[in-house]
Amino acid sequence: MSKVTKRKHVTKEVQEDLSIPMESQTIVQLVDSRGNNLHEVVDSSGLRYLVSMPVKFRRNIWVKRGDYILVEPIPEGDKVKAEIVKILTKEHIRYYRSQGCWPNKFNDSSQLSEASNQNGNSTGEEEEEAIFVNTNRRIPNPDHDAANLNSSSENSDSD
Repeated sequence: MSKVTKRKHVTKEVQEDLSIPMESQTIVQLVDSRGNNLHEVVDSSGLRYLVSMPVKFRRNIWVKRGDYILVEPIPEGDKVKAEIVKILTKEHIRYYRSQGCWPNKFNDSSQLSEASNQNGNSTGEEEEEAIFVNTNRRIPNPDHDAANLNSSSENSDSD
């Protein structure tokens, strides 16, 4: 299987699988990346531990601090206690909340935006804030760039 095909199947599996977590699986929040495909997470009881990312996700799916993931404990783990089963998207979180299997500890940060969306009080600004914005790129402003071009051409004509 080629790399592109593998990536396509892995991302499709992550996005479309809306199954409820099994009893052995736990929903956790990613706290920090430790390198070598190890990540530090915190569970709903506040316990911090390391989890590993399986080979099928490496170089195909990326996670960042604050993301929610589904993990399954591994019995032979001393330092690494669990392995990532699924990276949760917003659709997963909404589905888990509707099914009642979402941990109450994780409701604190995003509970207000969910409540306003359910009541119909969403203004659209909250949704725009939730969209990731890359701050490493300059957003071109055509009006500002045109004004700079005109002022620079006027300065060069006066010479």
